[in-house]
Amino acid sequence: MTFNDAVPRSYGPPQGEEAILVAVQHAIADKPGVLATTRLMSHFGEHALGWVAVAGIGALLDAPQRRRWGAVAIGAVGAHAASIAIKRVVRRRRPHHPDIVVNVSTPSQLSFPSSHATSSTAAAILIGRLTGLPIAAAVVPPMLLSRLVLGVHYPSDVLTGAAVGAASAAAVALTEQKLGWA
Repeated sequence: MTFNDAVPRSYGPPQGEEAILVAVQHAIADKPGVLATTRLMSHFGEHALGWVAVAGIGALLDAPQRRRWGAVAIGAVGAHAASIAIKRVVRRRRPHHPDIVVNVSTPSQLSFPSSHATSSTAAAILIGRLTGLPIAAAVVPPMLLSRLVLGVHYPSDVLTGAAVGAASAAAVALTEQKLGWA
């Protein structure tokens, strides 16, 4: 039992990050296609598996850059592992205010940081470095927003996840440079 479980809570109007979550959900969750798209993004990002698949396809199609595509997979999985380690230390519970609608299942009740934000940021930065395309600008904001729409993370969870993902990508990029791959 964690501290959050032991303390009885009476719910008033959502405050702080919970209020932001409710506002985001009320603003866009019921728009056509939003929930279906965010759920698809959630499944893609689960355990960084979608990013590993993208890296695998890249390695198959771009043989001269195969090592760097492998580094994308390592970066995504490493970032995911870092987020899980942090979750187990911090032990923040997922949003649970009655005004917040949870629109997807999760593998755990731990929220901080968002593993989807972490692995997606790392992968998108590394793919962007590899391809020269602004992948992070196109991928990261929608992934972060999707976690709020789905009601499974607080804003600070996704922002911290993105920061951890960026740090993970920087570590992989530094390693690539030291190995002469980049």
